[in-house]
Amino acid sequence: MTQHTFTPDSKLPALGTTIFSQMSALAQEYQAINLSQGFPDFDGPEYLQQQLAWHVSQGANQYAPMTGVQPLREAIAEKTQRCYGYTPDVNTDITVTAGATEALFAAITALVRPGDEVICFDPSYDSYAPAVALSGGVLKRIALQPPAFRPDWQAFSELLSDKTRLVILNTPHNPTATVWQAADFDALWQAIGQQETYVLSDEVYEHICFAEGGHFSILQHPQLRERGIAVSSFGKTYHMTGWKVGYCVAPAAISAEIRKVHQYLTFAVNTPAQLALADMLRKEPEHYLDLPAFYRQRRDFLINALQESRFRVLPCEGTYFLLLDYSAISDLDDVSFCQWLTKEVGVAAIPLSVFCDGEFPHKLIRLCFAKQEPTLQAAAERLCRI
Repeated sequence: MTQHTFTPDSKLPALGTTIFSQMSALAQEYQAINLSQGFPDFDGPEYLQQQLAWHVSQGANQYAPMTGVQPLREAIAEKTQRCYGYTPDVNTDITVTAGATEALFAAITALVRPGDEVICFDPSYDSYAPAVALSGGVLKRIALQPPAFRPDWQAFSELLSDKTRLVILNTPHNPTATVWQAADFDALWQAIGQQETYVLSDEVYEHICFAEGGHFSILQHPQLRERGIAVSSFGKTYHMTGWKVGYCVAPAAISAEIRKVHQYLTFAVNTPAQLALADMLRKEPEHYLDLPAFYRQRRDFLINALQESRFRVLPCEGTYFLLLDYSAISDLDDVSFCQWLTKEVGVAAIPLSVFCDGEFPHKLIRLCFAKQEPTLQAAAERLCRI
C-alpha cells in the first residue's frame, strides 16, 4: 500500500524562518557578537525576580482571570494616568496578553474582516502582515524615507478608501528609532476622522524614548483613543522578554472583541508573573521613569565607540536600536552585507529591507544596544576595523 503524506496548503506560503532566527543562528555558528535580535543580555530588576518567586511559593500557580489579575490591571490604570493623564476602566478597557505580539494579533484578528484594507508604515515590524493576511485583509504600505522616516500625510490620504478598516502605527518605531509627536496624531485624526477606521498603536518602547518631547501615546489624543488600541510590553520595560507579558488598552466595545480572540488564543497569562509585575509597578515606579536615561547611556556609548568607523550613524530618538548606513563601505545589498558582517567581521546585525515589502535600495542595518558595555565595546572595535 502506498503511504501518502498529507501536506496542507499554506495560509502563509511566502513565510519561512524569520531573519532574526537566521541571524542569531549564523552568529552562533561563526561565534559573532550578536547585536541582531532585540533582547537585553542583562537581567531585570531584582525585586521583580524576588516577587515572582514569592508568588510561586504562595501558591499563585493556577489560571489567572482571562482579562488579567485585578492587581495588575489596577496598577496599569494607575500608570496610564500617571504617564498620559488618562485613566482606562480597570474592568472593561485593559486586557493582559501573552506578550505584545499576542495583543497585536488579537486586535488585528478582532477588527479585520475579509477584504478590509489595513495601512501600515514601512519599515514595519514583521508580525503585522501575517496577522492581516490570516484575517483576509489587504495590507497597504506607505514607505518611510530615510534618514528622517517621517510619514507622508498626502500619500496617506491618497491611500485611504472606504475599505480602510485599520491603521497600524508604531512609536517609538522599530526599526527606524524615530518617534511620533502630537502633531502626527493630529494629522492622522484629520485624515480618518470622518470614516470608520480603527487605529492600532504599537507602543512597546514607550519608556525607551529620547525625543525632546518624550513619548506621545494614542491614549493622550481624546478622539483617537475612542477608536484606538494601545499595545504595551512589560518584557521591553523590565528587560524580561522571555516572560512574554504585555497588555492592550482600548475602549470597552473594542476590548470586548479583542477579548473574544484572546480567550481562545491563550485564555490567560502566567499568574505569578502578573502578580510580580503588579507589585513592581507600585513598589518601584522609578524603574520605568528612569528607563530613558538608562538606555540613552548605552546608545551614546555605542555611538561614541563607532566614531572612528566608516559607518554613518543615523539619529536615534527611541527604542534600543541604532541604524548604520554602510554605503561608504560596500555595494552589497543589506542582506548580503549582514551575512558578510557576521562571517568575516564577527558582528551580527539585521538588514532593514526585511521590514519592508518590495524593493529597498537603502544600505542600512540595525544594531541592538540593549547590551552590557563590554559587549558593545567589543562589537564597535570590530566594526571600526572595517
